[in-house]
Amino acid sequence: MGAMPAGTDVSAPVADSGEQSPPTPAGKRARSRARYVRLASAAGLAAVLAALFFAYLGLSRTYPENSDEANILLMAWDMLHGNVVLHGWYMSDVSFYTTELPQYALLESFLGLHADTAHVAAAMTYTLAVVLAVLLAKGQASGRVAVVRALTAAGILLAPQLGGGVFALDLSVGHLGTSVPLMLVWLLVDRARRRWYVPVLTAAGLAWVLVADPLVLVIGVLPLALASVARVIRGVFGAGGLLLALRSRWYELSLAAAAAAAWGLAWGAERALAALGGYYLNPLPFTFASAGDLNRTVVPALSSIPLVFGAAFRGLSGVQYALAVLHVVSLVLVILAVLRVLVRFFGGITLVEQVLAVAIVANVAAYALTTAAFQGAHEIAVVVPFGAVLTARMLASPVRARRRSRRGWRARIPAIWAWVPNVWVRVTRAAGYAAGAAVLAGYLAGLAYEAAQPAAPPANTALTSWLMGHGLRYGLGGYWESSIVTVESGGQVDVRSLRLHSLQRNLWMAKLPWYDPTANVATFVVLDSGPGYLNNWEPRALVSRYFGVPAHVYSFGPYTVLVWNDNLLPLVPPTSSSPSGRPQPPAGPPRSRDG
Repeated sequence: MGAMPAGTDVSAPVADSGEQSPPTPAGKRARSRARYVRLASAAGLAAVLAALFFAYLGLSRTYPENSDEANILLMAWDMLHGNVVLHGWYMSDVSFYTTELPQYALLESFLGLHADTAHVAAAMTYTLAVVLAVLLAKGQASGRVAVVRALTAAGILLAPQLGGGVFALDLSVGHLGTSVPLMLVWLLVDRARRRWYVPVLTAAGLAWVLVADPLVLVIGVLPLALASVARVIRGVFGAGGLLLALRSRWYELSLAAAAAAAWGLAWGAERALAALGGYYLNPLPFTFASAGDLNRTVVPALSSIPLVFGAAFRGLSGVQYALAVLHVVSLVLVILAVLRVLVRFFGGITLVEQVLAVAIVANVAAYALTTAAFQGAHEIAVVVPFGAVLTARMLASPVRARRRSRRGWRARIPAIWAWVPNVWVRVTRAAGYAAGAAVLAGYLAGLAYEAAQPAAPPANTALTSWLMGHGLRYGLGGYWESSIVTVESGGQVDVRSLRLHSLQRNLWMAKLPWYDPTANVATFVVLDSGPGYLNNWEPRALVSRYFGVPAHVYSFGPYTVLVWNDNLLPLVPPTSSSPSGRPQPPAGPPRSRDG
């Protein structure tokens, strides 16, 4: 080691090259401004989400709750109070066990068992659907393209149509709620890196939702499997060999296997719940329509698709007519997006875009070609958020400049004309933005108009008040006159449903102990002469046959209340049993649940 230079101060500290210099005042101000921008952005986003939630809450309240929503509230209330596996419950054809029921139970722990809790839950679900659709629509895009995609998806979902549209999207406990966890799964597939745990989490997520809704087979499991296999097939023809293609497409193969595994996991979970004495599912016998009956299924389907997209304008006038016509833009864009995916299915699009397109086509086909078309527009509610995402991703893509070599006579074009195509692109782009902004403004105005409409009281409000006022506490009636009275009265009046044509127990979204004559005393029967599928219930001859002459008869409005001095439950006709020993469930819902 050489000698140190003379005069060197060995006590002086040596500067550390890794030490950071203290921030300057300008740097501090920049960091402070950035922090304020982040806080302001978060506050603005929270305000937008709160505004959307309260708008959808007001919109949901424009449609009255009925016994379908009431029974879901009663199931969740029972789950909240310890009956976790819902022992003794006979569900509909969909359990909602892992989706809406836990959500409703959570809300009831804060809000209690009230009819309005169903509106709060529906608004919460639809707000989540809008948020997740925007996130999924953004994809990997950034900057201007990300903004356009987000606004496109949000605009299509922004304002459900009053009446049937609100019922299908912003009230009915149905398949729209299924789209929320499904979009979480698609976000995982779209955003996560190609790692082994992604297919594992995908299988678990799909199985979780499949337990709640068997439609996931059509809109989740099957689309993922088909899209993954399609990408593997494309790799076989492009990789130069089967083994090489399989190695390069291991991720898609694992996702296809995850789709199959999801079905197995859901099947095992359902068997486990049954072994624990859990709920009983009432499967509906959906069958393909014959050639002669296609007009009875395709026509409702063709009318339901515009309804869920807010574009059903027949029979409307004034503002509602204008809003429906404006929503035709959304419907046309969704159709164009689906067609574009189908044309480019084997190249140039992402896996999630393939999955969404297959899900939309499969859902509409299953609805239009089977007896599911008789159940109502809520059976295809999923196509709205899926269609919004697909439209945003397919029609709001980056514009790629086409480079053309200038040869021959093209090289002699004056330079002044070279920028004409760019000007045309800018003009058309600006016109498109202006048109999109105008349509979005119309949708915002429509949402404000619809949310400001007066709230509709729950069904049979007058009946509930009358029964409470006359001290009647436990009775029997039709499906639509039953559980909604129970919920609206806060449990002070219980009305249990009987079948119209036999007066047997109606075990559709009902709990078997309700009909136990040793635990309950039913003293009255409610008849309803109101017109329509959701009202008329007047089996007078059967009531006289099984229950005899009432002690008192009261009539008010469309209702007739027959009162006896004895317990009617032992006189209810017995329900035939299935081979498992359970009471035989009904062949289907009490009547059409179309919104």
